[in-house]
Amino acid sequence: MSRIGLKTLEIPEGVEVKLDGNVVTVKGPKGELKRTFNEDMKIVIEDNVLSVERPSDKKEHRSLHGTTRSLIANMVEGVHKGFEKSLEIQGVGYRAQKQGDKVVINAGYSHPVELENRDGIEIDVPSNTKVVVKGIDKELVGAVAANIRAIRPPEPYKGKGIRYEGEYVRRKEGKTAK
Repeated sequence: MSRIGLKTLEIPEGVEVKLDGNVVTVKGPKGELKRTFNEDMKIVIEDNVLSVERPSDKKEHRSLHGTTRSLIANMVEGVHKGFEKSLEIQGVGYRAQKQGDKVVINAGYSHPVELENRDGIEIDVPSNTKVVVKGIDKELVGAVAANIRAIRPPEPYKGKGIRYEGEYVRRKEGKTAK
């Protein structure tokens, strides 16, 4: 049984949720998100409280139940508060800087890596060793942060590379001389 799917979702003040069949549109102070869900899931809004109901206890419906409710909750939170992922850059000479609307990352390659802002995503560089990805779509924020981390993932010997803020990198011991 899906325990997440059974929870109701309070719609905060200033956020508007519209249903058009299986298409959910969420408008808020930060922007607007639209997503199509499976026709089997029944989405009900009563008195600023949203709930998701499933037609049967089949495995497919149980899994869709919780997923649908979570996706809608993320849409509501995104347009209300927004999402943000922070990354740290560690290593001698590794740094990031903002040049106009582009972010340039030097990560030990022969050339700097340039990133442009996507629609709905803002990349900020508060210091030369920190990058912050902000946006209203949780999935897109996570994907952009993962792509930035993939430029130079942290290596286990010296810990150099780009990592999520607070990420623990397990260190290995190097070769020992005889």
